[in-house]
Amino acid sequence: MSEIKKLDLRSMGIIEEQKEKLRKLFPEVFTEDKIDFEKLKLTLGKAIEVGKERYGMTWPGKVVCFKIIQSSSIGTLKPCREESVNFDTTENLFIEGDNLEVLKLLQKSYYGKVKMIYIDPPYNTGNDFIYPDDYKENLSTYLQYTGQVDGEGKKFSTNTDTEGRFHSKWLNMMYPRLFLAKNLLKMDGIIFISIDDNELANLRKVCDEIFGEENFITTMIWKSRQNVDSRSLNGASNDHEYIICYRKSELGKIRGKEVDKNKYSNPDNDVRGPWMSSPLDGIATKERRPNLHYTITNSKTGIKYEPSPENGWRFQKSTLQKLINENRILWPKNPTSKPRFKRYLNELQNKYTGFSSVLDTVFTTQGTRELRTLMKMETLKFPKPVVMNKILIEQGTDISSKDIVLDFFAGSSTTAHAVLDLNKEDGGNRKFIMVQLPEICNENSEAYKAGYKTISDIGKERIRRVIKNIKKETGQTLFKNKKIDLGFKVFKLHKSNFKIWDAEEISPDKASIEKQLELHIDHIDHKASQDDILYEILLKAGFGLTTKIEKINLTGKAVYSIEGGTMLICLEKVLNKELIKAMAEKQPSRIICLDRGFANNDQLKTNAVQIMKSKGVDDFRTV
Repeated sequence: MSEIKKLDLRSMGIIEEQKEKLRKLFPEVFTEDKIDFEKLKLTLGKAIEVGKERYGMTWPGKVVCFKIIQSSSIGTLKPCREESVNFDTTENLFIEGDNLEVLKLLQKSYYGKVKMIYIDPPYNTGNDFIYPDDYKENLSTYLQYTGQVDGEGKKFSTNTDTEGRFHSKWLNMMYPRLFLAKNLLKMDGIIFISIDDNELANLRKVCDEIFGEENFITTMIWKSRQNVDSRSLNGASNDHEYIICYRKSELGKIRGKEVDKNKYSNPDNDVRGPWMSSPLDGIATKERRPNLHYTITNSKTGIKYEPSPENGWRFQKSTLQKLINENRILWPKNPTSKPRFKRYLNELQNKYTGFSSVLDTVFTTQGTRELRTLMKMETLKFPKPVVMNKILIEQGTDISSKDIVLDFFAGSSTTAHAVLDLNKEDGGNRKFIMVQLPEICNENSEAYKAGYKTISDIGKERIRRVIKNIKKETGQTLFKNKKIDLGFKVFKLHKSNFKIWDAEEISPDKASIEKQLELHIDHIDHKASQDDILYEILLKAGFGLTTKIEKINLTGKAVYSIEGGTMLICLEKVLNKELIKAMAEKQPSRIICLDRGFANNDQLKTNAVQIMKSKGVDDFRTV
């Protein structure tokens, strides 16, 4: 009998992905799917460094980081319609869960699809973040932490400087997340990371390793404090933070600042239109560019102008003469000054100029006021100002595209607020994915007493209120202007809806094995809804969580048509030959059914495989 393939319910295997990258570059080093490192050394030749001492960064626990990265997640993301806004039409996402697990689960569906990432991770000040103590138990730790399963479990804890390995613990938390996040970026994708002096140096080294030194763009200095802090014991007032920026590849770049057209005017009614005065100074010494060092003479006055020894002139002599002939040189009235030239607005090749790496127009206090005003109470301390996130999103996304902006340390969801506001202002169609751990709020806080038990509760409510305000301001709904997506789907990290066989979790004794076999007779969680199962299959099959789904009827049975019929999913508990044939005749690229639908009917399974092949459906799987 022809076997039906099973859908892999684990997250994407990072090891296999890395091997495929290597195989594309060096196919000759593979022997029976194994890497021959001696051949790889020969292929790389002198690029191989021999010896123990080499430049690089290491810390206690780094080896474990790679084991964490390589381990698959067997969790799922359960849809939560009641907490969402416009669930069936929106393409925005809010995912509640530990971001390490969530990033693993997003690998198949969002690999290479995110245009920009902004994160504001814990700065490692000693008491500001929680994380699993044992990464090997990540999903179960998270479920115990959030009360989704019984048991004491591992604690989530702060990282205090008295515990030892203070920086190492922070690096162990950040490294796997950044590694997985890089996979999600498009080839022209950009990542911005907020940080302060505590971990700036370490973060730069980690990002150099993950993204490559050559893909570093800039370190922005954000003047976060408006007024000097006189409480410092050493006399210095730390008024700034940093935002480091990297790209996925050489294709990535930040947009730049829009050219200020107000600088162009036409006081002399030049027929060539508005212009601005630009300096003729160059950037090269005489030794480097001797052809840019010469004397300029004003033929009408006879006054001579010499170049700066350090800079020379901007243009070579023939080009400058052409500018003189075209009456584009502005001769100074003062003979000690230097001539300049007319730069015309209609000659601009690019409407953007360089973006300053110093941000000094928005402060932390503004972010606090914004959230307090929106929520009508104190909720979280020192959220980032919306304006700053909008500036970064402008620099990292394209207004004309459905660019995805990811923030996996979402906090109060300032980034989602910024995306919605920016789309409202410039007509953009950007989408957001927010990921936030349901960290418990202080029980004595206003927010907790008002019903916001976790930080993720605050973030979700913030997005709802922003949507409500935009509708009020513009008088629009989602259907009046589809350019502004005023909604978001909520998903929550949970254990899989399917019992996944994991040999590592099973004791070798007979009783344990028999118990596991018994559990797998009916391997679907009886509490799982059709929505839960549907979205887990979508995610594990590599489709996004905002994929278009249409419920259709075939031979009296419900079938889900994915992305206009690209894939069909049938969750019926009883399958028959007529339904199998009807699905196959639709000729999708893939069909997935529940294994229980065959009810141990081997003949139906055999017929199903043959029917699929006869209709050209090569990818037929069960789960």
